[in-house]
Amino acid sequence: MKLVLHPSYFPNIATFSAMVQNGVVWEAHDNFQKQTYRNRCYICTDQGKHMLNIPIKHVGGKEGRQKYAEVEMDNSYPWKKIHWRTLETAYRTSPFFEFYEDDLRPLFEGKDTSLFQFNLKAIHILGDCLGVEIPTAQTNAYEVTLSQNEDARFLVNAKKEMAMELDAYPQVFDDRHGFIPNLSILDLLFNEGTNALSYLKEQSLEFLHA
Repeated sequence: MKLVLHPSYFPNIATFSAMVQNGVVWEAHDNFQKQTYRNRCYICTDQGKHMLNIPIKHVGGKEGRQKYAEVEMDNSYPWKKIHWRTLETAYRTSPFFEFYEDDLRPLFEGKDTSLFQFNLKAIHILGDCLGVEIPTAQTNAYEVTLSQNEDARFLVNAKKEMAMELDAYPQVFDDRHGFIPNLSILDLLFNEGTNALSYLKEQSLEFLHA
């Protein structure tokens, strides 16, 4: 049994914990929905929890819904430069930012246009940073109710707060804001570095069955 997941933008810690503890199949045939982790993630800055949002090109009028795999990022807006500058400002003083920045910076310098492919590319680079192999299998068609695999697609929903208990770890601004759980995997990576994979493997996945 494998988990079916949406590729999200620098997935949160709950999603990445589910990934490293299970086999994964990527949902490749769903419709794009707003206000999800498909094009947003959360980090911690000196101001507290902060959203990074990728602008997308909206299909107007008669065409209606867009397939997630067909959504293009709006690169007319300099979001890549802004996101990277924000990450630098937030995490430059973290223990492991400099260790990983050369792996991650090219993501914010490339000319990628597909949101779906960009997210998969970022997830595979994160896998390299963590030292874990990221699955490549994708669904062949959209199924409302999955028959062969376990449905974890709800993890992409950014509007619903899930009941979960994640272990605390040191964060850059925890002296100001306390521990903020379930941020982007980037927060864990920059703060915990080589310990991040062990952390992900140790987290309870009870939220998958809540």
